[in-house]
Amino acid sequence: MALVNHTGPFDFVIFGATGDLSRRKLLPAFLRRFHAQEFSDDAQIICVARTELNTEQFREQIEAALREFAPETAQDEQTLHHFLGLLTYITLDALKPGGDWQILRTLLAANDRPRVFYLATAPALYSPLCEALAHHDLINQHSRVVLEKPIGINLETARAINHGVGKFFPEESIYRIDHYLGKEGVQNILALRFANPALEKLWSSEAIAHVQITAAETVGVGSRGSYYDESGALRDMVQNHLLQVLCMVAMDAPASLGSDDLRNEKLKVLNALRPMTPDMVRRNVIRGQYVAGEMKRKDVPGYNEDLGTGRASNTETFVAIRTKIRTARWGHTPFYLRTGKRLATKTTEIVIQFRPQVWPIFTNMPSPGRLVIRIAPHEELSFVMAVRDPGAGGFRVRNATLGMSYENAFSVTYQDSYERLLLDAVRGDPALFIRRDEVEASWQWIEPILNSWRHAMTPLEPYPAGSWGPASTRSLLARDGALWHEDMLT
Repeated sequence: MALVNHTGPFDFVIFGATGDLSRRKLLPAFLRRFHAQEFSDDAQIICVARTELNTEQFREQIEAALREFAPETAQDEQTLHHFLGLLTYITLDALKPGGDWQILRTLLAANDRPRVFYLATAPALYSPLCEALAHHDLINQHSRVVLEKPIGINLETARAINHGVGKFFPEESIYRIDHYLGKEGVQNILALRFANPALEKLWSSEAIAHVQITAAETVGVGSRGSYYDESGALRDMVQNHLLQVLCMVAMDAPASLGSDDLRNEKLKVLNALRPMTPDMVRRNVIRGQYVAGEMKRKDVPGYNEDLGTGRASNTETFVAIRTKIRTARWGHTPFYLRTGKRLATKTTEIVIQFRPQVWPIFTNMPSPGRLVIRIAPHEELSFVMAVRDPGAGGFRVRNATLGMSYENAFSVTYQDSYERLLLDAVRGDPALFIRRDEVEASWQWIEPILNSWRHAMTPLEPYPAGSWGPASTRSLLARDGALWHEDMLT
């Protein structure tokens, strides 16, 4: 296999290496890129955690994880065992004095290789870990640090984390990861818009009636119950993932695809979001929590049963928001954001609903056309447009769909989003990572919603597992004369 975009030698240190994120995502992503020959065996992946293990024991655990979470790639036994040989494990509690910092220093001998520290830990550890790295003289001019979400739980804590990490790393060396930006379907929004001038000319309130952004999951909280109950759907999905997707849809064309040009345009969108006053929250935000229901002909428990704490939780597992962007391009177009667990279908999609003809000449006009950008579970594009019905007498029109699957069109299965982002961090390309001012701007918009909920201004509505959320979500669109995408299909 020919080398494609080959990455030179690097040192990659994962703190929290025994956690789910490393086992399920990070190390499987590295294995796939190693199998694709995007980097070679002169790379070094150092795995750090508090669990007492030696390197061989850790490799045995990771081998089992790779066979489970990257089974097709792990079938190549030679590549698998070659990759496992790149892993070194260190037992280290970064918050306690002493420890095996000297081993880490020895492994990271002075050189000019890229050095990436990936903090797959609780956000409360970000600042102390960076301080410890500085104290042990492990940060050099080639060092970068990758921060997982969430960056705080509100604006104050986000600023504290940014300030704490910023004491030891310059902003250009801080890579705040949002794996949605690594998804091929999200990145393709840029190509779809800015490489197709005819489509970009339609990309405004003049032609677009509304935009829906949905991230629906069929699963419950599973093993993430303790984290999720403190976070909820708004913090877990909207503050980061959905707002980033909204920015990609709504931003103006950047001067270039350079990281600052791209992120400057996203920041403008975040700053232009209509502020969420208490009255706006009451009228434009719906929050819900799943209760027992039926999915795939099986009874499933409700959220409180899934938690297993024996108490009733007030955490939302569903949120829908209607908002507008205060710009000339989008001033008359509502944007709807929606996410939830235990919903009817697993999908992440963007629906661009076009406006109807002002004065239709056909007597049986179908619903206006729409563009659907599906990001998951498969990357697809579909364009619904009106055509003449060839089987009808007279001149009748109906909707038909032009569709394209990226996998079929390009004969490839796209990478997991972490695969692209991990190597971008190694290469020093921050374009698909989030800048400090973006994080703080998103929290500034989200925080009034949290404050209103704290004062019980928005009820927590139950919805049965297997549905599309609280029944009241339809009313959010009805006042604009609109329907959710699934209702358009019935």
